[in-house]
Amino acid sequence: MKKILITGSNGLLGQKLVYALINRTDVELIATSKDENRLLKKDGYIYEALDITDKIQVRNIFSKHQPHTVINTAAMTNVDACETDKENCWKLNVTAVENIISAINYQSSHAHFIHLSTDFIFDGEAGPYKEEDEPKPLSYYGLSKYEGEKSIQKSGLKWTIIRTIIVYGIVDNMSRSNIVLWAKGALEKGQKINVVDDQFRSPTLAEDLADGCILAAMKEATGIYNISGKNTMSILELVYTVADFYGLDKSLVTPIKSNTLNQPAKRPHRTGFILDKAIKHLGFNPHSFVEGLKIVDKQIKE
Repeated sequence: MKKILITGSNGLLGQKLVYALINRTDVELIATSKDENRLLKKDGYIYEALDITDKIQVRNIFSKHQPHTVINTAAMTNVDACETDKENCWKLNVTAVENIISAINYQSSHAHFIHLSTDFIFDGEAGPYKEEDEPKPLSYYGLSKYEGEKSIQKSGLKWTIIRTIIVYGIVDNMSRSNIVLWAKGALEKGQKINVVDDQFRSPTLAEDLADGCILAAMKEATGIYNISGKNTMSILELVYTVADFYGLDKSLVTPIKSNTLNQPAKRPHRTGFILDKAIKHLGFNPHSFVEGLKIVDKQIKE
């Protein structure tokens, strides 16, 4: 029986992991998040409120449960907020990671630490990226996630870093939207939206990302893995695909350039991932973007 502890269990990936793992007979699950449990299903796992920026809290929860595997999905991911609130960004994306490393070392359990990272550690000049490519973050968010990665790599723990790109999906009591739901919602209301045509990404279905994390946990795979959707496209093409899927009016969409937005944080121009390593070593098998939209649509209707 593998005891898996998830941080950030109220988030999009966190919820998908809980729902994917609660019915497994070979897993004992501990879900943790900062606030009260937002999942509709409350049984089949243990829930603990946990602020991962509090070193003592982290140590206490880890000592209590002695997990075999820790999947850290908690992070500050709002790129512009990270640029304007660097202190909190560092706390959540670097200090919290160090707190988890310290707690695992303290209980000397040799727990497997699986950590989520991002395509924003790259500058976007040479995408799509493979795992060995050199990070050059453009934003404080990207820098903080890269610093978190470095802390893990020198921790001496058994570790896995899973990098991903734009995650979309729908969960219980959502606190934040994502690009697919935002585009769908705005176009359904007949709102005009501006969408950048000079940024390229590989949108990732939340279920696919959860699957990648679980494959890494069960196979006890270590090292860095790229886990994302298989299609790389411009953000504009992504929004057009959502519009086409739902039969919405694409004339409401105005293509714009990134430099007209005056956003606090710089974004990489072209990321996307080469997924060969995850496909070969983990058996990762991502959905296409349209297949992912079908899955989300079914969930919305249910």
